[in-house]
Amino acid sequence: MILLITSLAKVQDCAKALQEVTGEPVQVAANLREAIAQLEAHEFSAVVLDQLLLDAEPDDVETIFKHVGTAVPVYSNFAISGIERVSRELHSALHRRKRELQRARQEVEQDLRSQLRGTVTALLLSCEIALGVPDLPLLAETKMRAVDALAKEMRTKLGVPA
Repeated sequence: MILLITSLAKVQDCAKALQEVTGEPVQVAANLREAIAQLEAHEFSAVVLDQLLLDAEPDDVETIFKHVGTAVPVYSNFAISGIERVSRELHSALHRRKRELQRARQEVEQDLRSQLRGTVTALLLSCEIALGVPDLPLLAETKMRAVDALAKEMRTKLGVPA
């Protein structure tokens, strides 16, 4: 969902154009106080801010930024920018956000894989040593083999070579 913050007379035309470009619903706030209430109530993928409102209501600007969360802010001067330009800027910002989130996800996944590789290796070695204990009770051996199988499954999922 996108939050459009402007007192523009043609706000509904702009909201419709942004919805068509992004395929996401667009909520409208005519002033920063309304925007703050919307930001507190909903999560947005983007917040399109009219520069004129930011200049006109400087006391509320900091509060807006505290509530934006993970939404990508898009600043535009609606007095000089057409709806097409705002739509292009929003589309670019959302595409950039998507790439950044994907990159961040990949980095976290890689970090987690690195951390788990050592643990899985230690688990497999411990199982191997435990299974080599002479006169290991049958129940303990069965449990150890189950743990060993799970550790090997994790190793496969993590892409760790055998």
